[in-house]
Amino acid sequence: MANIPIWPGSASFFQGDTPYGTYDNEYAFQQDADMIADWCARRLGYPIVDVELQQSNFFAAFEEAVTEYGSQVNTYVSRDNLLYLLGVNTGSQSLTQEYVDANNSSIFKLSEHYGTPVGVGGNVTYFTGSLQIRQDKQTYDLSKDTSIALESGSFINGNYTIRKIHHYPIPALVRYQDPYGGSGLGTQGLINGFELGGYTAAASFMLYPLNADLLRMQGIEFNDLIRKSAYSFRLVNNRLTIFPIPLRDTKLHFEYTLNNMESNPLKRGRGRISDYSNVPYSNMVYSRINAMGKQWIKKYTLALSKEMLGYVRSKYSSIPIPESDITLNGDALLSAAEAEKTSLIEELKEILDQFSRQNLLERKAAESEALQVEMSRVPLRFYIG
Repeated sequence: MANIPIWPGSASFFQGDTPYGTYDNEYAFQQDADMIADWCARRLGYPIVDVELQQSNFFAAFEEAVTEYGSQVNTYVSRDNLLYLLGVNTGSQSLTQEYVDANNSSIFKLSEHYGTPVGVGGNVTYFTGSLQIRQDKQTYDLSKDTSIALESGSFINGNYTIRKIHHYPIPALVRYQDPYGGSGLGTQGLINGFELGGYTAAASFMLYPLNADLLRMQGIEFNDLIRKSAYSFRLVNNRLTIFPIPLRDTKLHFEYTLNNMESNPLKRGRGRISDYSNVPYSNMVYSRINAMGKQWIKKYTLALSKEMLGYVRSKYSSIPIPESDITLNGDALLSAAEAEKTSLIEELKEILDQFSRQNLLERKAAESEALQVEMSRVPLRFYIG
């Protein structure tokens, strides 16, 4: 059997001594690797007893402990931040150990879906189209009429939705003449000064209060509504009926959306954060981990080292010597290492849960209520002038 060297009593770390080399380039990691290896060996009984491990075993355990710590922290942080990150480009910079500001992006994205049907925003493109209206024809089948012109080109029946139809009467403001209007140069100069010359030939109406104009326009609109057929339309199952009956050939303009764009859940494009699996969290920078985190890493490194030593010593339950044998404690080391690893993980999860966004907000609310109760018991001062 080959004579395999064991722990000599000291370590000397160089880049490439860890399995993955994730933190090998960090000076802080290089400095701590030698000290943690020496500390773990001493905690395992050296120099009283031999430790059947090499420095590479301690370095591997150290790297795994740092990675496990970062994984646990990133998991809890991503849980708190995922709602604010959904839809963000996954090619963004790493979010590890970076502050993510709380925002209302998810609410705004949801409101966009409600804004599309009513035409007040949204994330679906509105296209324009026109329909050739013919004299004395009221009803048109939009799925079959060949006189429809569309901005998006031809389409198949049923793959579009009309959102708005521009069918209005002539504005009442341009349909009345002021009976008191004059044509003098002074009056015309006054209307031009107000930049209203293009609206009506009347000028003296500016000398009346604004409510006079409003009442006159309202009278014209009520006249159209009651005495004539008001401008309106009815759209049911792609059949459009317009009122009043057209008196001449003209064009009716409308706005529409394509159904395949509105129902497409990937309209924002691919390569965006969708769930926990593609949130851009990476391994931590070791030098930016605080003392509390490094203390947990040291303990977890020791537990991993104890586990490896337990596997080594469990290869043989005992070693025969003259007139006796030596019993090894491999099983005891494995049992203790498993318990320590489980305890450390549970401890870290409990700490991270206490510092979750929800618990911090609840603690802040409780603090605010406690302060209000305390302030309510402070006697008020009376000032006598």
